[in-house]
Amino acid sequence: MEGAGLGKQDGALERVRAAAERVTAARGFELVDAEIRRAGGGQQLRLFVDRPGGIGLDDLQSVSEEVSAILDAEDPIAGSYTLEVSSPGLDRPLKTEADYRRFVGRLAKLSSYELIDGRRHWTGRIASCEEGVVTLSLEQEKTDARIPWAKIAHGRLEVEFPQQG
Repeated sequence: MEGAGLGKQDGALERVRAAAERVTAARGFELVDAEIRRAGGGQQLRLFVDRPGGIGLDDLQSVSEEVSAILDAEDPIAGSYTLEVSSPGLDRPLKTEADYRRFVGRLAKLSSYELIDGRRHWTGRIASCEEGVVTLSLEQEKTDARIPWAKIAHGRLEVEFPQQG
């Protein structure tokens, strides 16, 4: 979808996120993330939507159509943009403490803003997220890493395939 926006760019992402959250929440979906990036001669607005058990193409299409109609009416983005609505994928980003609690037991990769116990990157199973600390069970090291929530720069689930045999 191509749109022309006359609104100010300041706060555009927040207004887009609010519109997308209204649509996704009404359908029982989750808005995982929203971003605006420069692309070609305009901008690309990307929305990542999910729901327990996964989300289908028809669901993504209907969210795209409804969000598009709202954005056309509210006009929060200055200039032209292309809207893309997709699933966050199997290696979905972990954005909130609730995400870490929801995916306890899953394999994840985390990076911190600063060194914690001599390192900035971990891969392990999410053991817990309590009192502002994410605990990862590091299977290879046979120990746990405790990373303060406020120091996590990036986190995402790792893709796992069922064991054969």
